[in-house]
Amino acid sequence: MSVADNKFLRTEELTLNMGPQHPSTHGVYRAILTLDGEYITGMENVIGYLHRGMEKLAEARTYTQFIPYPDRMDYASALLNELGYVQAVEKLMGIEVPERAEYIRVILCELQRMASHMLMLGSYALDLGGYTPWMYFFRDREKILDLFEMVTGSRMTPGYMRIGGVAGDLPPEFLPQLKRFMAEMPASFEEYHNIIVGNEIFVARTKGVGVLPLEKALAYGVTGPNLRASGVPYDLRKVAPYGIYDRFDFEVPVYYNGDCYDRFVIRIAE
Repeated sequence: MSVADNKFLRTEELTLNMGPQHPSTHGVYRAILTLDGEYITGMENVIGYLHRGMEKLAEARTYTQFIPYPDRMDYASALLNELGYVQAVEKLMGIEVPERAEYIRVILCELQRMASHMLMLGSYALDLGGYTPWMYFFRDREKILDLFEMVTGSRMTPGYMRIGGVAGDLPPEFLPQLKRFMAEMPASFEEYHNIIVGNEIFVARTKGVGVLPLEKALAYGVTGPNLRASGVPYDLRKVAPYGIYDRFDFEVPVYYNGDCYDRFVIRIAE
């Protein structure tokens, strides 16, 4: 019998601030928790720590001057934020992007997606006490950041997208290094499965935990991998292709349990 079920044992609720300055939140989120022993009995979400007043800043910038600012909205997916901004301007102005620039955008943005997922996966494992998996994910993420540095001169906030294209062509050494990276990834995926996905402690701590049912996911406006982990095969690249994504044939991974485990493994599948 657990402590919470023992009616003869007196407990007292404790209010605990988790974040914004907490190792698991990195200054972007705060949760005010109400605890009864080890049980969370209540929680108040406090969001908005990443609000930078971008709209006001944009009023005093030209369209081109504003390109570096979306990087800071999510520094883990900087290129994707830049792309969303420049595509909006291109649509407003009726600008056609050269085909080569479109392909460069896709290559770099898909690498950015992988790097973002690796950051989440490694941090997730670390928060559960898995230091070794964190090193594996970040090892591979560093290889992607090396590619970004080669192309853009920066690892985190590149400012590489331009209205009508990109800042420059790919350097000659980029494609050979990219091919080496892609050739190494199947072995890395096998390591991920061996060290974390199939780990019985990890499975016990994530399967059936934090379930987000499909109906609630839709009602709350959840998007991306978290929505697909709840059974909704919705990927903007498929349902409303932007750029040249309509030229690519790819499957959208979908999981149906909506728990912490599925939200983890779907990012590996992607």
